[in-house]
Amino acid sequence: MENIFNNTEVAFALKSDTELDRAYFLFKMIASQPLVRIGTAVTNFALKAHLPVEGLIRATVFDHFCGGTTEDDCLPVVDKMYTKRVASVLDYSVEAKEDEADFDKALNKILEIINFANGKSAMPFAVFKPTGFGRFALYEKLTAGETLTDIEAKEWSKVRERFDKVCSAAYENDVVLLIDAEESWMQGAADDLVTEMMQKYNKQKPVVFNTLQMYRWDRMDYLKKLHKQAEKEGFFIGMKIVRGAYMEKENKRAEEKGYKSPICESKQATDDNYDTAVDYMMDHLDKMSIFAGTHNEESSYKLMAIMEQKNISKEDSRVWFGQLYGMSDNISFNLSENGYNVAKYLPFGPVRDVMPYLIRRAEENTSVAGQTNRELNLISAERKRRKL
Repeated sequence: MENIFNNTEVAFALKSDTELDRAYFLFKMIASQPLVRIGTAVTNFALKAHLPVEGLIRATVFDHFCGGTTEDDCLPVVDKMYTKRVASVLDYSVEAKEDEADFDKALNKILEIINFANGKSAMPFAVFKPTGFGRFALYEKLTAGETLTDIEAKEWSKVRERFDKVCSAAYENDVVLLIDAEESWMQGAADDLVTEMMQKYNKQKPVVFNTLQMYRWDRMDYLKKLHKQAEKEGFFIGMKIVRGAYMEKENKRAEEKGYKSPICESKQATDDNYDTAVDYMMDHLDKMSIFAGTHNEESSYKLMAIMEQKNISKEDSRVWFGQLYGMSDNISFNLSENGYNVAKYLPFGPVRDVMPYLIRRAEENTSVAGQTNRELNLISAERKRRKL
């Protein structure tokens, strides 16, 4: 298949020279682990001490990786990307709190986003994390098969209500709802809740999507089991397929508690697992829709090849590619240029509240082999091309 991801002119068409220079500077910083550690410590200190650094953060790392502080603030970015047929997934990236008032606030925010996205073809999706709607410990207890106390059972009933409200709103507004995956030791309860919502709201088409983290070796079994259930009960499956984001934490906990790690033994095993999931879903598109969340060029080419082999239209609404805003523009914009469905996760929220997300993004870029160097090489190539 033709190599389309090296076209930097298409990849960075929306970036001015100044924005391209800023991106180069940021990824140069991120390439250095000591600098990321120092930068993180200094930023955290400055924010806790209420030093006037928000303007600086906003003008650099925030504006590169985030769409804005509010939904309206994101609109110029959303509209700009959509001129290139790249849709947006507004992601309210404020870290989860632990009390009922905060969970209700998170629910209201997601409902606002769904209403905001209604009727806008540039925003076909909404997204939330399960722990935005309920305490981690509650999910953990249920996943472990423990019985809830009466008070906890009432609390869980509220979590279910929040899920139902947001899924109902997505259904009514014709907005697809992506539900993120989290740590394995709480995921079982979240999976059960999402399946419940699929049974209720995915009768005609996939509205509610769960997320499969394919660095977990058990996820194919889960997908096949869910497929059997969906066929028997007559509902559609929506899945976002990703590699995963909690590997170090997962391995560490497994070692400390003495159980087999749920993470694949190697990067290759994870890649194979990811490809297997994509193959399986593409073989069952009559009952499934896929949101392929990947920054991996090879995985993207493989999915494109499957679509070609199976004579599936590039614009088929059952197949979407997704990347994070501020990263892998060479994949996103070249895919959209070639007619595929593409959406960027567009984080937003108050600068101070979104900092934990941004710090995690920087740390992940530092730890993923080759990710930062690839971004730097592409940006360098485009800067050189523009000078010539």
